[in-house]
Amino acid sequence: MTMKLTKEAIEANLSTLNEGMAEDEQWSLDGDKITKTFKFKGFIGAFGWMTQVAIWAEKLKHHPEWFNVYNKVEVALTTHDVDGLSELDFKLAQKMNLYAKA
Repeated sequence: MTMKLTKEAIEANLSTLNEGMAEDEQWSLDGDKITKTFKFKGFIGAFGWMTQVAIWAEKLKHHPEWFNVYNKVEVALTTHDVDGLSELDFKLAQKMNLYAKA
């Protein structure tokens, strides 16, 4: 069963997630969500990335809220089942970061 993270656990996970990233590339906390805007060279890069992430979202059974316009993808992650953030959000965010670098 997925559990809601404590404030301390969220801060620790967010710090780890953002480690080594430029400030304008970091995830941020927005209420009960973590958010980030990913930027790519063009639409194909953005859409290809979304396709890779979609496969992981299915594997994790955890789906992002996202919005794509041309080369940008705005992402918000939260776990609706726990009404807040869970480990699933940070696992998916890690995959998103990984594929954005590829």
